[in-house]
Order: sequence, then C-alpha cells, then structure tokens
Amino acid sequence: MAASKHKPVNLIVYVCSLIVILSTHSSMGELRRLFQPTKPDGTVSFLVIGDWGRKGSYNQSQVALQMGEIGEKSDIDFVVSTGDNFYDNGLTSFHDLLFQDSFTNIYTASSLQKPWYSVLGNHDYRGDAKAQLSPMLRALDHRWFCMRSFIVNAEIVDFLFVDTTPFVDKYFIQPNKHVYDWSGVLPRQAYLNNLLKEVDVALKESLAKWKIVIGHHTIKSAGHHGNTIELEKHILPILQANEVDIYLNGHDHCLEHISSMDSKIQFMTSGGGSKAWKGGDVNYVNPQEMRFYYDGQGFMSVHVSEAELSVVFYDVFGHVLHHWKTYKDVLYSAS
Repeated sequence: MAASKHKPVNLIVYVCSLIVILSTHSSMGELRRLFQPTKPDGTVSFLVIGDWGRKGSYNQSQVALQMGEIGEKSDIDFVVSTGDNFYDNGLTSFHDLLFQDSFTNIYTASSLQKPWYSVLGNHDYRGDAKAQLSPMLRALDHRWFCMRSFIVNAEIVDFLFVDTTPFVDKYFIQPNKHVYDWSGVLPRQAYLNNLLKEVDVALKESLAKWKIVIGHHTIKSAGHHGNTIELEKHILPILQANEVDIYLNGHDHCLEHISSMDSKIQFMTSGGGSKAWKGGDVNYVNPQEMRFYYDGQGFMSVHVSEAELSVVFYDVFGHVLHHWKTYKDVLYSAS
C-alpha cells in the first residue's frame, strides 16, 4: 500500500526545479533568492511550524489539521518550517518513504498545498542532509523548498533563512553517538565565515519594509535548550546592526515570544509541531523580556502588510494563545 502512494520521480519537474534554483543564484558569495508573490492587495500571510516530522505521531496529525483550518481562514500564501523536519535522524536518501509519511500524507489540507520554505535542523543533519536539499523531492511534492541558506523575497518583506546547525560547537566536539552529515559544510570555519558575510550583505541590501530571519536554533529562549551562545556571538550582532524585525526559530519544542531590551528584534519560537516538552524546564534570565511561553504543541500564523505585522500563536486545538502586532509608517516605497 505504501508503494502506491509514492509517485515516481518526474525528470521534467526535476530539471525545471533545478533551473529555477540555479537561475536565482547568480554568483558565488550570494545567497540563492526565491520570489514569493503577494496577494493582490500587497499583503502576505503564512504559517510557521517546526520540529514536526514523526509520521503523524505525538499529535503531529492534529496540529496539521488545525494548520489546515487556520490556513484556509487566513488565506495563507506559504508555510515556513523552522527545521527538524524528519525525526529522529533526517532522511536516509531522497527515496526515503519518511518524506511522504511525515510530510505529504500528513499536511493534506487544500490550504497547505502552497510552498513550504524549510531550513535544516540538527536532527536533519543526522541523516543525508543533501537529500532534503535535493530538487528531486519537488518532483515528489511540488511544495518542498529546502536549502541551507537562502532568501525569499515577497516585495514588502524579505525572509532570510540561515543554516544554524554548523555554528553549534557541540555537534562537532561532542557528537556523542550521533553521526552528522557535514558534506558541503567542511571546512567549517570557511563555511561559517562566508555565510556570515552573505547574511550581512543580504540584510544590508534589502529594500523590503520588513526583515524576518529564520533559523532552526534559538538565539533567546526560556526552553530546554535555552540561548544558543554561538548565535548570540555571531548572528545576533548582524541582526541588530541591520534592524531585523523578527527572528523565527524552532529547536525548543514550545511556542514562545521574547522581546529584546537591546533592540527592536522579536524572538519567536515555533517548535511545537509534534513532540513537546509539556511541564518541562522554563528558566529565562530576564523575565522582563518574556512576552509569552507555552510548553505544548502548536504553530504560528503571521500576516504582513506595508504598515502592520500581526502574529498569532495557536495550540493543538486551534485556540489562540497569544496575539501580537507591530506597526511601521505607511510612507514607504520598495522602488
């Protein structure tokens, strides 16, 4: 029965997908760029989900159901995945049936048949990382867009997806029993130096009204993993210098909103796509910055216009847990 659900790779789709990606990567030193159309009124709506791929278990299917309903009500344009897309150890290859069992056959609502822009998490690096990056997967499911680091431009907002796993020292120094696929990342320091320059340049050159950065790992978090010191040291100063509006992440299996005392950046965690740490440890050093924390399953919806950005957090039952808005002046032109 499983075999009948898995479509054969369509070579034409694969080639076309490859052409689209390569054509948006004009030279070395530039991040790949994708273009996401806005609605006719110039707005953008999307969902954010992280830490999800468990063949529907740990309430993944229930979260997917609520995503479908909220996605329809919100008329979403796409979905953002903050990583750890396939548990426990990523995909073994682009033939791995886990892709359909944890993605295609789970997120079946009509409202979710939109592009899914995804980054890799640390669990994804424990498998064949290149499998998730392969355009071959788009021949199996046209929604899937996953790259190490890339830009999605939606006119009024630029989304910068950053590959955060290679920044974390412990995966290299103390991997324990885990084996990580570092092909394409080594030599590590050269990879990180180049990526930091690309991120800084991309943000400096952005003409968008809003700037949103997505990575798997936390920068600020009250959850189990807490702050990621390597990102605080290397990524946070770049985000602050370039006036980023929101940093979105997963990794901690919770829903969370932290404001910064040092800048306008909002730190938001959407890592409740399946297995959550209900009743787990919550320990944040600056409670004045904590806007919202929920140690259960759920997801986020975001609506962006030229003047307003609105975020809503939902639990596994579709109940609203937290709603936040911010505004910018309307006298703006991207031209």
